[in-house]
Amino acid sequence: MPTDKTKVSDLISKLEKIVQWFDAREDVDVEEALKKVKEGAELVKTLKLRLNKVENEFEEVKKDLNTEG
Repeated sequence: MPTDKTKVSDLISKLEKIVQWFDAREDVDVEEALKKVKEGAELVKTLKLRLNKVENEFEEVKKDLNTEG
């Protein structure tokens, strides 16, 4: 399970693997597909949180740069 410390690139890589899993199949096992969809949803949720955190950090750096001048 991803954490808020997981790198954005690692999360994207895991999502890409899920997409590749679906692309590689002609017939998809419904139960396995559901597991993959749930895993993908969790990755997207974590990715959104990580991107928000990174954006906030950039904003803090920008704010610090603007107040030092």
